[in-house]
Amino acid sequence: MQQDKPFSQACENNKAPILEKLRALFKQPGTILEIGTGTGQHAVHFASHLPYLVWQPTDHPSNAQLSRAWIDDSELTNINAPLALDVLGGSWADLPAIDGVFSANTAHIMGWQEVQAMFRGVSEVLPQGGIFCLYGPFSYGGRHTSESNARFDLSLRTQAPHMGIRDMEDLKALAEDTGFVLEEDFGMPANNRLLVWRK
Repeated sequence: MQQDKPFSQACENNKAPILEKLRALFKQPGTILEIGTGTGQHAVHFASHLPYLVWQPTDHPSNAQLSRAWIDDSELTNINAPLALDVLGGSWADLPAIDGVFSANTAHIMGWQEVQAMFRGVSEVLPQGGIFCLYGPFSYGGRHTSESNARFDLSLRTQAPHMGIRDMEDLKALAEDTGFVLEEDFGMPANNRLLVWRK
């Protein structure tokens, strides 16, 4: 076992509550595309507890192999090798056939143009009736849901102007343009949400 695997405390903190929701949402066997796999902790946790699903990790080409240590150590047969996916790069057609999509803590790191490209790309590869689960902090009508989210948003924008917590009004308009309807908006720990978009 590799001792020096990359580690995300946020993944450790939120993996159990997210799994509880995914278990109810992804009930049928199929392949789930994860956008922004990062360290791979989520992929391993979800694949180990949902053995009827095949997990397809992806991340930006500069980050795509970061999850390899966790995935290799897990020896799970229902996680595919991680793939490079640049949401703006038009490589969606190279992905295997998928049945659902999950992405955590990506929308506030991506620029808005990338968020738009992610919704368009997911719409391309997701079958009719499929769901796209998007986890993270979101604002509503231009208002943050907590003081900590307001501080986090400010720190993101200070780091890089393209980053920031996305507003639900903007996401709903984008979803409508790309063929999605918001089916669920679950409150999650640490002022996060799990948004369930159905195509």
